[in-house]
Amino acid sequence: MNTDKQPAAARVLVVDDEPDILELIELALVRMGLQVEHAANVREALQQLDGKHYDLCLTDMRLPDGDGLEVVRHIATRHPSVPVAVITAHGNMENAVSVLKAGAFDYLSKPVSLEQLRALVKAALKLPQPSTAIRSGVRTLLGNSLAMEKVRDLIERVARSQAPVHINGESGSGKELAARLIVEKSARRDQPFVAVNCGAIPETLMESEFFGYRKGAFTGADNDRDGFFHAANGGTLFLDEVADLPLPMQVKLLRAIQEKKVRKVGATQEDEVDVRILSATHQSLAEQVQQGKFRQDLYYRLNVITLSMPPLREMRDDIPAIANQLLVRLRNDAVIEFAPEAMQALRHHDFPGNVRELENIIERALALCSSGFITLADLQLIPVDMDVMASKPDMSSKYPLTDYLDQVERTAILDALHQTNFNRTAAAKILGITFRALRYRMGRLGISDKEGQQ
Repeated sequence: MNTDKQPAAARVLVVDDEPDILELIELALVRMGLQVEHAANVREALQQLDGKHYDLCLTDMRLPDGDGLEVVRHIATRHPSVPVAVITAHGNMENAVSVLKAGAFDYLSKPVSLEQLRALVKAALKLPQPSTAIRSGVRTLLGNSLAMEKVRDLIERVARSQAPVHINGESGSGKELAARLIVEKSARRDQPFVAVNCGAIPETLMESEFFGYRKGAFTGADNDRDGFFHAANGGTLFLDEVADLPLPMQVKLLRAIQEKKVRKVGATQEDEVDVRILSATHQSLAEQVQQGKFRQDLYYRLNVITLSMPPLREMRDDIPAIANQLLVRLRNDAVIEFAPEAMQALRHHDFPGNVRELENIIERALALCSSGFITLADLQLIPVDMDVMASKPDMSSKYPLTDYLDQVERTAILDALHQTNFNRTAAAKILGITFRALRYRMGRLGISDKEGQQ
């Protein structure tokens, strides 16, 4: 006799007062092997949620005695481990954004697509429990300051949602790492993660890179090719430096996000894609909107939840611990420590390049270190070396004007390159220009990648 117990079927609460919708959803969920219970209004839903354990809640937005937002907020406050999805009127993006901000896992638009319903339910039931350990090989955010603790807490919460997250912060503050940690704690942790530097793609290639193309769509299109959306299908698309997207591409990106469909260049039909969007930039998207450089509608779609990464200079008490953890990782098996004066200098450095700059400084210091201690001299914390100083323009000679301006621009670029250990992407962020603009200016001014480095 087989006495093995079968695992209990997941229990789903469906909140809706329309019999036809209830029947459709219940039939689909029962076929997935789930237990289904009903509530016809907000009052019944809250009573059942407080009286029983549910693995998932699906609620309509419009209910006889209120709306689905009340259910979402109740669950977020009283039962945060229960994912909740909301069914909204078709095309009502305002409602969709509001429920995601309130803590909903995801939303469905009417008429309900059974394929999308099944995909949503499967994803919600795969959510790991909060504080699930990060897999080996994935770095974690360092530091124990209050600001960093708030970041970790928000990552835990947004990971249990499908809502778009916009990560802002200075160059080197860990924006991509935060995005990867969100994915690691989400239902999409085993699906593709595609990171795209929006500032490094030529404008003429953007549409084909994002959406793919069909064979023969243009000269050189010898085969069909998938774009970033296809590559990330089922997983996450991380748009780094999203503020660098040109306006025409912003329109196309907005449509792809809203419709969850993309059309390859040269194709006549659209492909459905299931992609969670995470974005980041060191610029202020709100200011870009005010200046007319970024579409307001796209801003609201990307900025559903904001995650702000604190700069390293605001976490000075964390610098010793962060520096020592980086040193342990970078020194391999060597026994090397920081000399007291070296650590004191690190604590007082401003780090315009943040943790990335600190890591570069330590890596360089290890190469220069000749003993068991990293000294102040090994750190080389002077931001601009003598070669850069020698290139500064003579302020008493401003003519001809073009030569003078070229010298000013050359000095600023070299200064940024030295601050970032010649990381051109990071230098472009400091300068407030795109990667392409920096590459063009370096070529025009004859600046090589390693100019001034010995």
